[in-house]
Amino acid sequence: MSGAITFVVPGLPQGKGRPRASTIGGKVRMFTPARTVSYEAQLKHFAHEAMRAAGLDPMVGPLAVSVLAAWPKAASWSKKKAAATRWHTSRPDADNIVKCLDGLNGVVWQDDAQVADIHVRKVYTDDGSAYLRVTVEPMA
Repeated sequence: MSGAITFVVPGLPQGKGRPRASTIGGKVRMFTPARTVSYEAQLKHFAHEAMRAAGLDPMVGPLAVSVLAAWPKAASWSKKKAAATRWHTSRPDADNIVKCLDGLNGVVWQDDAQVADIHVRKVYTDDGSAYLRVTVEPMA
C-alpha cells in the first residue's frame, strides 16, 4: 500500500520551456531546452530521494497532486507593497510548472496520466526563500 509523498526542490521554480528546432544536415530536429532538461533532472532527483527514504515504489491508481511554487519578494519593493502582495502572477505560468512533472514517470508514479486531481499555487514568501514543493497522494 502506498502513502503520500512530499518533496521540495530548492531554488526558483521553473516552467517547461518550449521545444526548439534546429537544422542539422538538412533535417529539422526538435529538442528540449537545456534549462528545462536540467530542472526536470533536479525534480527527478529530489523525488527519487523522497521515494527511497519513504521506501515507496512508483504509485499506482488515481493520484492527487498539490504543487506550491514559491518566490522571494523583491528587495526593491516598498514595505507596503511587500505586505500587500501574496500571489505570484507573472511567469512562469502554472501550467508550464506542472508540465515539468512529466519527468516523474517511473519515479513517483507509473505514468502521469494517473494524476486525476491537481492543485497549483504560486506565492511570494516573506522569508526570502524560493522552492517548489510537490505532494502526491493516492485517491480513495
